[in-house]
Amino acid sequence: MKPRWKGKGSEAKAMADPMSMIVSQLQSFLIQSETRGLLSSCSVLVEVDAELADLLNRACFGRPRITAEKDKQWFQLDMEEAFYLCFSLKCLKVVGEDGCIKSNEELWGHWKSKKVVFPVSFKAYSHLRHKNWIVRSGLQYGVDFVAYRHHPALVHSEYAVLAVSEGNNDQNGRLRGWSDVHCTVRLCGSVAKTLLIVIVNNNSQCAISPSCLEHYTVEERTITRWNPEQSREDQEILENRAK
Repeated sequence: MKPRWKGKGSEAKAMADPMSMIVSQLQSFLIQSETRGLLSSCSVLVEVDAELADLLNRACFGRPRITAEKDKQWFQLDMEEAFYLCFSLKCLKVVGEDGCIKSNEELWGHWKSKKVVFPVSFKAYSHLRHKNWIVRSGLQYGVDFVAYRHHPALVHSEYAVLAVSEGNNDQNGRLRGWSDVHCTVRLCGSVAKTLLIVIVNNNSQCAISPSCLEHYTVEERTITRWNPEQSREDQEILENRAK
């Protein structure tokens, strides 16, 4: 499936402003400004100024959050987004309710307690982000994530992503039967997305700390509906023979 760009010139804009450069700019800004986020259960809140808000929006991290404080602007980061900035890019510090900066190990344990499959979902998220895909929540499509080639304002998402553990023994128990696969693929097809299964193998490493992630391996599989028309003889050849 080819990328579906939104409007004339969108592809050129994306090529002129690669996502890797945008994320690098965001990383540098966060490090220089020593930005800190506030831990809030399953997310992190970051107070932003106009420049940081623009960078977060361009890099597609978090979403603006409307509050009663008109003199302040906030962005809300999902747990995978926040941990990617903290652990992978090392450019964000997160403060807990006690006012102390949380270590990566503390954040890892906290989010594992909120989401049992966090190690698998984060590995899948970081795997795609490292490849410069934009990764957003796929809740509205019944999947973990959706992946964009560039900013969602320029292109439609290409992949609906499910993150599963090796052998599909994850706690969500998805895709265990043919009916699950069929329903998911039909849904993805109806919204013009390819189903991407990101299979995470922990290689028998206990997920007691984020250091285990370096031992995890990832396998990608795409699943699409079989189109009988693609298996038939070339229609053009048949028409020429008929003449």
